[in-house]
Amino acid sequence: MPLIRTVAAAALGLSLLGQISFSATEITTQERVVLLAIDDVSLPLKENLCYYMTKPTVRKEPVLAPNRDDPNAPDHAAVNCYGTVILDGGRFRMWYYGKYFLESSDEPTQDPLSQGPICYAESEDGIHWVRPNLGQVEIKGSRENNALKLPGTLTQAAMVIKEDRDSDPQRRYKMVYNLTNSSGNWVFRTATSPDGIRWTASPDFATEKFLEISSFYRHQGLYVVHGQGLTIGEGGFKEGRQGYARISTDFDHWFGEEVLAFALPEPVKGADRGGTKIYDQVHLGVGGKSLGNVVIGLFGRWHNQPADEPERDIPFAWFGYGKTSCDISLVVSNDGIHFREPVKGHVFISRFDSPTPPIDGKSYPTALCQSGNGILNVGDETWIYHGRWRNGPYGSERWEEIALATLPRDRWGALGLFPSENDGSVWSLPVTLPADGCEVVLNADGADGMRIEISDERFRPIPEFSGDQSGVALTADGLDVPLKWPKGNLHALGGRTVRFRIHFKKQGEVTPRLYAVYLRSTATAVEPARQAK
Repeated sequence: MPLIRTVAAAALGLSLLGQISFSATEITTQERVVLLAIDDVSLPLKENLCYYMTKPTVRKEPVLAPNRDDPNAPDHAAVNCYGTVILDGGRFRMWYYGKYFLESSDEPTQDPLSQGPICYAESEDGIHWVRPNLGQVEIKGSRENNALKLPGTLTQAAMVIKEDRDSDPQRRYKMVYNLTNSSGNWVFRTATSPDGIRWTASPDFATEKFLEISSFYRHQGLYVVHGQGLTIGEGGFKEGRQGYARISTDFDHWFGEEVLAFALPEPVKGADRGGTKIYDQVHLGVGGKSLGNVVIGLFGRWHNQPADEPERDIPFAWFGYGKTSCDISLVVSNDGIHFREPVKGHVFISRFDSPTPPIDGKSYPTALCQSGNGILNVGDETWIYHGRWRNGPYGSERWEEIALATLPRDRWGALGLFPSENDGSVWSLPVTLPADGCEVVLNADGADGMRIEISDERFRPIPEFSGDQSGVALTADGLDVPLKWPKGNLHALGGRTVRFRIHFKKQGEVTPRLYAVYLRSTATAVEPARQAK
């Protein structure tokens, strides 16, 4: 095994016994692998199969809305889902940023809203939230609020992870958040906490370069922060909003170099590019969730409609209040840094599916904001917290709230037969199985129309697990469909590098649909797919 992967596993305190690795992608994970159907790197070779993308169910009512009943609340004016939701010890916890109305001013160009502070909420069910009184920040003469004390006058975007394996209990919770530097640019700073409530910020900014952050996670031994950049692109011309990433090996020191993580096409002519031009752009970068060997991500498909020149003096009119809208689209990654769309141009959550409350007599567009650190598995469902704005003028007509969309666990999209075909198949990339063996489980409908063969990495069938000895499903449908192997289990393949080939066959009117393949080390009795992540 390459040294870099051995060191990464040791750094995480992981045993090599349950390790599953992919030599082709330098990806190594422990105990469980998720081969998503929409991951064309993990499942690259297909015959007579295409994608069938899932349409999530969106809850009409927000899960958290501005606290308009309390004019002194830090989120009286707006609740922004530039933040995090985790399920921690059976309790849902949320970090977000709020806005409240500042003192009135006769200056028409003054922003009437605060930017921040970062706030905290808790919930028993993930739907109904309580804002605890933390007593940390004075707002309008009172400390009776749920704001968190963090350096920075202008703040936003609170991205939090919890690392139980960190040997220092004061660093179990890690945060990356946005604040402005002396030049007025959005930069980010890190903070640590023993409980997610009391935070100690790093002594300085992680970087002095603009990055409006969208997510933060650990993947394959690296800490990764994604965000929205406005920089120089091809030919020396300005780019519009595009998705960038920055990385760290220890959370304390961040590389100055950045990565173009995901981008939508720029106009051919350089003069037509930039943040004030009319074309689709990537809003706030990628909001990603690491599943161990793959990262699922969302981004805002920002339909840029900047204001006309006479309106440019109105605060933030340059991004097009009353005009600009935004949908949410889906991306995947294997290294956690470079992302791709499974289906180019596909809208995963439309602004029409998740609209903001209307105002009589006015028609303001909705702008959706990807979930940041708001993707989590809850039992048999995947929950997607996301933000939605009523993009009116800054003030009482603007409305920003947090919404929730759901889908069956890991069912982002499926592989299925062409409508005109009865048979098809897909090959996996080479997988080195754990030394103790491996269990293969399907997330599928019509699984009784599937059979799974195993070959070596050179596509040569292994007789004991191919042909008549292929694995077959024990149930027709389900999120965890077990397989039966005529020759027994896969212990004999422990430590070997293999490929899986999944055959699809239409059964009457039933067409098989595959959403994911789970590979689980038999070294653990825990069933991770059923745990909340």
